[in-house]
Amino acid sequence: MFTQDQPRLRNWINGQFVDVVASGSDQPVKTIPVTSPYNARVIGHVPLSTATDVADAVAAAQAAFPAWSSRTIKDRAAILIKFHSLLTKHVDQLADIVVLEHGKNKAEAIASVLKGQETVEYALSLPQVVQGKMLEVSRGITCYDTRVPLGVIASVVPFNFPVMVPMWTLPIAIAMGNTMVLKPSEKVPFTMTKIVELLKEAGLPDGVVNLVHGTADAVNALIDHEDVKAVTFVGTSHIAEMVSQRCHKLNKRVLALGGAKNHMISAPDRNIEMTSTDVVNSYSGCSGQRCMAATVLLTIGHQQELVDKIVAKSEALRPGSTAGAVGPVIDQASVDKITRYINEAEASGARILVDGRPWTKNQSEGFWVGPTVILHTNKQDAALHDEIFGPVLSILAVDTAEEALAIENANPYGNAACIYTSSGAIADHFTKRFSAGMCGVNIGVAVPREPFSFGGWNKSRFGNHCDITGDGGVEFFSMRRKVTTKWVAQENASWMS
Repeated sequence: MFTQDQPRLRNWINGQFVDVVASGSDQPVKTIPVTSPYNARVIGHVPLSTATDVADAVAAAQAAFPAWSSRTIKDRAAILIKFHSLLTKHVDQLADIVVLEHGKNKAEAIASVLKGQETVEYALSLPQVVQGKMLEVSRGITCYDTRVPLGVIASVVPFNFPVMVPMWTLPIAIAMGNTMVLKPSEKVPFTMTKIVELLKEAGLPDGVVNLVHGTADAVNALIDHEDVKAVTFVGTSHIAEMVSQRCHKLNKRVLALGGAKNHMISAPDRNIEMTSTDVVNSYSGCSGQRCMAATVLLTIGHQQELVDKIVAKSEALRPGSTAGAVGPVIDQASVDKITRYINEAEASGARILVDGRPWTKNQSEGFWVGPTVILHTNKQDAALHDEIFGPVLSILAVDTAEEALAIENANPYGNAACIYTSSGAIADHFTKRFSAGMCGVNIGVAVPREPFSFGGWNKSRFGNHCDITGDGGVEFFSMRRKVTTKWVAQENASWMS
């Protein structure tokens, strides 16, 4: 689909592709290569936008805001209906781009596009969802409220879901009347380049959604621009906290989602077949490159039969791009990080039950690490605590339910947790005590579906305390205007009688 000879990508500003501005008249535009994780080959070059490029994009969004925000929400949603239809029409093409630039297998890529569609579908319902309240609060006094858009929104998205994560913000933000400047990950820039073309085809007015490529300089320029009223970010917790702090210093609304270390707890009464399948799918799906991947399994007591099933199903996984195969990770830095954690765990005395390190050598090209299962005895092993972001499962046996909960609660993140059990009472006990914003019962990837909102707690989320989708997204992307009214009849209004 793409070749190394393809012209470098361009920004999308005010409804058209534009070249990035060089930092000096005598200097070329800076670019970085985009590589396909399957074979490490360069498939294009992404430009590094300057503050000037960002300012142009923000200016276009600011100019489009008055007309766009003055439309009725039903009018805005009507354009998203057309966009939804185009996403459905192009789902296969979009999935192919995701496979090429990210490395998901084809089935995962299609699923990620369809998951993004769910948020678009929720945005279509907003004309019915965001109706304000009205109440006669005392005799002759009525209060009502309305939703007011913020203005220009900056959205900074990561590499791991090139369609789904941008759709967490874009449809809700623009349906609520905002305009947007979106910066995709420099590692996967092609997918959103196609998406903005579909938005234009759907009839979205020029300037409502703009796209700027780049790295940290572009992000900082977006945050600092005085016309950007709110910022959303998805990435590592370290960077999310930095983004949040930078926005707060400017008194700017911000929602920054960070990383995770999600726990699964296996009770003795779990269903072994279902649990083993779900655990393997959770830690190895999407090559482990998702913040909802559950990568720590705590078994209450030694559950050898369950562990054996997990090992057998993990060993059966194969590399590739077809359904059920495990794709590559995003780049060599990820390979190095993942294998370092495996090496350190082994050195500390952990048993490597399934070793994915040979995949780094067996595959002639690309960035590969196979599914890896580690059985720990040392509770201090870094692999039990740090976000590895790869297909690595850590297993630790504990003696009691309270010990398992203590380990999960001590985790500084608060994204997701899951209990495997056949008992409703046990499920209730754990879900009420997990320190996580998204909990699962016999579901290792407990992603809420609209209208329920996506969002974790603690160091998985920084900034304004809203979730990023569903009603949390509506709350973040709008302000409430409260109006109190009192009317007095005219004494000389003879026409009334």
